[in-house]
Amino acid sequence: MRKLILVLSLTLSAIVLAACASNTDAPAQAVQNYLNALVNKEADKLPTLVCGDWEEDALIELDSFQAVTARLEDVSCSQTGTDGETSLVLCTGNIVATYNNEDQQLDLSTRTYQVIEQGGDWLVCGTR
Repeated sequence: MRKLILVLSLTLSAIVLAACASNTDAPAQAVQNYLNALVNKEADKLPTLVCGDWEEDALIELDSFQAVTARLEDVSCSQTGTDGETSLVLCTGNIVATYNNEDQQLDLSTRTYQVIEQGGDWLVCGTR
């Protein structure tokens, strides 16, 4: 009986830890999804990844990649803090934009993404 209680207790602890870990990773994953949509030029997907206040800016950012081939290089995002209800996410790595066989690296560590939760979804809602 004690073994059963111990196993159930450990299982419950693992589930709780996984839920907490996934919740703290959700803002970083939202930014990763946003960056993937940018470089893959997914204009139809982009509005589902950003808040309404950021949508126009996100589409302008997407337009800047239309004439180039873009890819993510060594990208890793993590939540670095909060500001009220806003999660702050910093990424490392680059967006590499290629035009006429010339690469230009855009360093992702120069901006902090602001991510908010709306309706159960984490959405990119600006940068700092």
